[in-house]
Amino acid sequence: MLRACILALLFPCTLPALAAQPAEVAISAGYEEEAQQARLLLEKAVTAYRERGESVLAEINRQGQFTTSQHYVYVVNTQGTMLASGGPSAILIGRDISALLDEELKLAFQQVLSQPESGIVHSQQYRWMNWKDGQVERKHAYYQRVGDKIFAAGYYLPRSSPEEASNLLRDAVTAIGKNAQETLKRINQLDKLFNRDDLYVFVVDLEKEQFIAHGANLRLVGTNFRSLQAADGQPIGQQILSAIKGRQHAEVNYLWRNPITGKQESKATLLERVGQYIVAVGYYSPKQPAP
Repeated sequence: MLRACILALLFPCTLPALAAQPAEVAISAGYEEEAQQARLLLEKAVTAYRERGESVLAEINRQGQFTTSQHYVYVVNTQGTMLASGGPSAILIGRDISALLDEELKLAFQQVLSQPESGIVHSQQYRWMNWKDGQVERKHAYYQRVGDKIFAAGYYLPRSSPEEASNLLRDAVTAIGKNAQETLKRINQLDKLFNRDDLYVFVVDLEKEQFIAHGANLRLVGTNFRSLQAADGQPIGQQILSAIKGRQHAEVNYLWRNPITGKQESKATLLERVGQYIVAVGYYSPKQPAP
């Protein structure tokens, strides 16, 4: 049970990404401030450790100056043992992480631990449990080796970028062009190819003016699209139908629930006409207005 909990909470989908050749991962648009805060927190922890030594690990565990409302530092040694954490990985302190992993994940973890000390801060993106909302979300982590320890801090990305939305729309349009019925079925089965974090595909039949596929809410399938309203009552069904009329591409903005954060957020939806269908993918603004 503990092993399953640990793998689900911390390490699934993360270690293979971290096993890649160390390199800076580009900061996603809209997250510049979060990235800067994570790097500063990591730098602060590394500097403190170099000045004060092992006592800093206890400070990290106390969730004080090395923890903010959105960020925390964690530390593992090169033998794979969790030494300190200001976040949910505190449940692993004192445990040999590598001993809890299967052979593939263990190999990836060891590749991270074997990186030589160079003074360079590396970064990677992976999926991790966000302790604030209990959701597994993308996380951009910065990490640096100091002696026999690896210090890390990161920030979550609960909202995908416009480029990622455009890529998903392109993939969906291509798939529908090849085999529409099979693709619609896969979308309604919540196939991961068409459901990526907070991004999902929905498809409207223009002739029937009905949802025929939805990658997040199957209750909408078969319902009247023209009558669809946003969270604030905006008649987005009508607006989308008007926006795409006589056009191949369009974009509509409205308020909708983010499936990752669970909040009503500003959303921009990209539309493309494929025969009798509207294929759509929307993304949420990383900077939401204050409530």
